[in-house]
Amino acid sequence: MNNETYKPQDLLRTIQQKQSTFSKGQRHIAAFMLEHYDKAAYMTAAKLGALVGVSESTVVRFAIELGFNGYPELQQSLQELIRTKLTALQRIEITNDRIGDSDLLEKVLCSDIEKIKRTLEEIDRDSFNSAVDAMIGANMIYIIGMRSSSSLASFMYHYLSLVFPHVRLVRTTSGSEVFEQLLRISKGDVIIGISFPRYSKRIINALEYAKKQSAHVVAITDSVTSPIAASADDLLLAKSDMASFVDSLVAPLSIINALIVAIGKKKQNEIAETFDKLEKIWDEYDVYEKSRDN
Repeated sequence: MNNETYKPQDLLRTIQQKQSTFSKGQRHIAAFMLEHYDKAAYMTAAKLGALVGVSESTVVRFAIELGFNGYPELQQSLQELIRTKLTALQRIEITNDRIGDSDLLEKVLCSDIEKIKRTLEEIDRDSFNSAVDAMIGANMIYIIGMRSSSSLASFMYHYLSLVFPHVRLVRTTSGSEVFEQLLRISKGDVIIGISFPRYSKRIINALEYAKKQSAHVVAITDSVTSPIAASADDLLLAKSDMASFVDSLVAPLSIINALIVAIGKKKQNEIAETFDKLEKIWDEYDVYEKSRDN
C-alpha cells in the first residue's frame, strides 16, 4: 500500500476515521494533523514529533499505519492537499514560515532548480513523444490554460502558431465561451490543457468534453490525482509548488519548451522556410531594433 491509495482530499477523512485504532502517541499526531495539516505538511518527522510530544519513530509508524511507505509520502500527500485547498492568504502565511529570513533569491531559485530536476527524473518519455507526434499529425490544435496557467498557454500558442497554421488559443472569459470555441473539436484534433492547483473547473469540463468528442487530449499538470489527468491520452507531469501567493511554473514551462523544440526538430525544413520569410518581413517593416553596426 502507498500514497496513491488516497486522493489528497480523502486523507484527513481517513485519519479521522482511524483515530480509535491509533496508539496514544499516534492520536496526538492525528489531532495535530486534523487541526493544523497546513503546518504539518512542511514539518520534518522529528519536528512534528517534538511538537506533539512523541518520538520521530512514532511519527514514521503513524505514516505506515495509514498505508504509506514512510513519512515523506504522507508529507507529500499533505502538501498536495494544501495546494488545492488553501486560500491565497493562507499560502502567504505558510510560505513565509518556510522561507523565514533567509536569502529569498537563493531560496526561490534553488527550489525551482529542484523542481525541474524532479520533473526530468519522473516524466513519462513515451507520453512526451506521443504528444509530439499527435500535435504534428493534428487537424487542429487547441490550447487552454487559465489564471496563472494562461501565460503558459499563450507562450505555447505563440510558438506553435509559427509552426502550424491550425492552432487556436481557447479564450476562457466565460464557461459558455469555452464550449463555443470547442464546438467543432473532433477526432483528429488535439487539445492541450494546462492546469495546476488551484484547478480550474472550466478546464476540467473542457477536457472532458473534448475527450467525449474523440479528440486527443494532452494534459500538462502536477499529479496523477489532478482532475484533468483522467481525461488525458498523454499525461505530462511537472513539479509545481507555491511560492507565497504565486505559483512556481518553471517546470511546466520547461516541458512546453521541450515540446516546441521536439516539434521543430521533426519539422525542421518547413520551419526554416517559415522563419526565412519572417525575417524578410521583419526587416522590411522594421519590426526589431537593429544593431548600430548594421
